[in-house]
Amino acid sequence: MKDLRIVFMGTPHFAVGVLQKLVEHSFNIAGVITAPDKPAGRGRKLSQSAVKEYALSQNLPVLQPTNLKDPHFLKELEALHPNLFIVVAFRMLPKVVWQLPEQGTFNLHASLLPQYRGAAPINWAVMNGEAETGVTTFFIDEKIDTGAIIASETVAIEARETAGSLHDKLMDVGSDLVVRTVQLIQEGKATPQPQPMVESLKEAPKLTSENTQINWQQPAAKIDAFIRGLSPYPTAWTQLRNGEEEWKVKIYDTKLSEEKSTAAPGTLMATKKELKVATQDNNLYIETLQLPGKKKMPARDLLNGFTVAEGAQFV
Repeated sequence: MKDLRIVFMGTPHFAVGVLQKLVEHSFNIAGVITAPDKPAGRGRKLSQSAVKEYALSQNLPVLQPTNLKDPHFLKELEALHPNLFIVVAFRMLPKVVWQLPEQGTFNLHASLLPQYRGAAPINWAVMNGEAETGVTTFFIDEKIDTGAIIASETVAIEARETAGSLHDKLMDVGSDLVVRTVQLIQEGKATPQPQPMVESLKEAPKLTSENTQINWQQPAAKIDAFIRGLSPYPTAWTQLRNGEEEWKVKIYDTKLSEEKSTAAPGTLMATKKELKVATQDNNLYIETLQLPGKKKMPARDLLNGFTVAEGAQFV
């Protein structure tokens, strides 16, 4: 087979590790497609995507379309003479794009498909208390995350795993899997298989304010997994009612205890050094949190200058 001319599509840090591994293996990256620059920070200065920053550091051609069906963009894409597209944490491609290269378009997804199709597979696997997950490469088709599987790799989820730590593990394993997938395609040895039919599919929908709010009516272990699955980003949150005041509080880290709860779920209990909350079964220690307008901090630091009123609650 003739040498591959690869166009890589991705935006966040997760995609950078994969692109870097392809560059290190001397694959021919004909171009990189990433999101347009966006205003960020207090000064609202234009910020480049993580993928763009890396691509420019490697002198790779970069395209940043706002409309993937724009005829001008499609001409620019064709001018790169690609024969393989690789997609990692980008956006849904129209058929006019993904069917363009003769060797197809494959995606790296951070789960063991068909489980956890959707936008946030890393978070939901931890939030749901899974013991393992993985990465999958598959050829893109008309639907989301449903195409034929090329290769996959299983990764264990550790007892105190967070979305952040699992992200880094899956990025490393996924980078190697993408390299292996490209080699299979280049050697004509790829044998894509339809995704298996399973009775119960777990989804990984986009994270929103609604589905990241903590439900204190659940068991402590389930709440702890939920918080770890959203840490460090976008972070689980709850409303704090403290006397006559109420704030939206982010919670990054908790610690399980064997103390049975004797108060209503959500009830706060504080000493000078410890903050704990009642759940459906056991008390849960709050380790790290953030109040509005404040920095993320250990609970013991917050308690130095903060009074938890009698009857205070997370709701």
